[in-house]
Amino acid sequence: MMSGTNDLKSAAVDMMCCASCGISEGDDIKLKTCTACKSVRYCSVTCQKEHRSKHKRACKKRAAELRDEILFKQPESSHLGDCPICCLPLKLDHTKSNMMPCCSKIICAGCEYANCVREQEAGLKH
Repeated sequence: MMSGTNDLKSAAVDMMCCASCGISEGDDIKLKTCTACKSVRYCSVTCQKEHRSKHKRACKKRAAELRDEILFKQPESSHLGDCPICCLPLKLDHTKSNMMPCCSKIICAGCEYANCVREQEAGLKH
């Protein structure tokens, strides 16, 4: 349990100094973050090139994790929730959703259309 806390502390320290030479960021030294993994920083291109062989495997793994997070991130749900029939998120535009008078549930326009077609084919009145 303590090792998790120590890992976080060491990661924070790593971000405050160059991963290759260990020099810390100051007024005259600006550290640049690795653009692929964003988990280490370097004081110069030379340090980045020197450290590349040690960093390459972890960098590729972290970069893949970051890409997956972006790719598979679920969009924010609307405040209206999901259609109770098809479970798709309801549109924020109220004109594309309908309230059913029988149960006062809001359903999407697609499910409303499918219901109208069903009623018309069955000869039911609205």
